[in-house]
Amino acid sequence: MTTDPAMGLRNVALECVGLVASQFGRTLDWSVDSLGELDVVCGELLAEGELAEHRFDLWWKLIGAYTGEVLVRVYGGQWSTHEKAPGAFAVVVNGVTALPFGIAERVLSGEPYKSLASFGRVFPAIIEREERRG
Repeated sequence: MTTDPAMGLRNVALECVGLVASQFGRTLDWSVDSLGELDVVCGELLAEGELAEHRFDLWWKLIGAYTGEVLVRVYGGQWSTHEKAPGAFAVVVNGVTALPFGIAERVLSGEPYKSLASFGRVFPAIIEREERRG
């Protein structure tokens, strides 16, 4: 029996919704705006300093899956593996590849000016630019 990676990622994204609600009292509703809520959660996670490796890995997985699933639902994308990073998951929308786990890593690492919400909001402009080049 083979497992569907997209279904597995959706399940991880659902875990993120539940954990954010129970631990932070915030609602994630699969919208681009909810990525702003997740940015706030990331800020709270990092408020006391760098995350321990096991906590970083857990939240990276949860946040990457949720961010990717938002792109899938809002922009009509699909989960895919990334050809340049074997085993890494990406989201493809109209031939444009997004790396939600990459942005999750940067946000959770405390990289300045990185935001899940701005990543989600800018994606339509990137798609449009690629379609014009097309």
